[in-house]
Amino acid sequence: MGSKPALLLHVCCAPCATHAIERLARDYGVVLFFPNSNISPRAEYERRLVHARRLAVLAGCRLVVDDYDHAAWLGFIQGLEGEPESGKRCLRCFEFNLARTAECARRLGICFFATTLTISPHKRSADIFRIGLSMPGFVAIDFKKRDGFRRSVALSREYGLYRQRYCGCEFSLRG
Repeated sequence: MGSKPALLLHVCCAPCATHAIERLARDYGVVLFFPNSNISPRAEYERRLVHARRLAVLAGCRLVVDDYDHAAWLGFIQGLEGEPESGKRCLRCFEFNLARTAECARRLGICFFATTLTISPHKRSADIFRIGLSMPGFVAIDFKKRDGFRRSVALSREYGLYRQRYCGCEFSLRG
């Protein structure tokens, strides 16, 4: 038949997705998924979504956008607001977004999903893999390998994509 299996890619932001799409497109029909209820304020979420839409067009990928529900995310990480960056709050955030991605993949009938989170030099891929591998269909790919982060920066510049200065939640702003 020759067709590639579909894979739903959790997109934290357009810049992180650039290289991931490039790598995945060799083996999968990539469908982008933008959940990200962790992003605050809402204007920041909207700005990142505009650029995710732009990237979807440039890459020729379908983009599925989840409902924005920051209150649900806050409830999910409740009690961890004071955690440092890369701490328990971030792990819960990964779990929140990966679970939503897994559920979306199931609803769409897509057997595989992955995340762009592993491209960040600030995130431990092993933590993301541990969470993702507890969910059916997760494909563990460390996108920062093979100079992936540098490639994502170059592609973002080439495509004119907005590169944010913080992870996304209000708690990451305090450093």
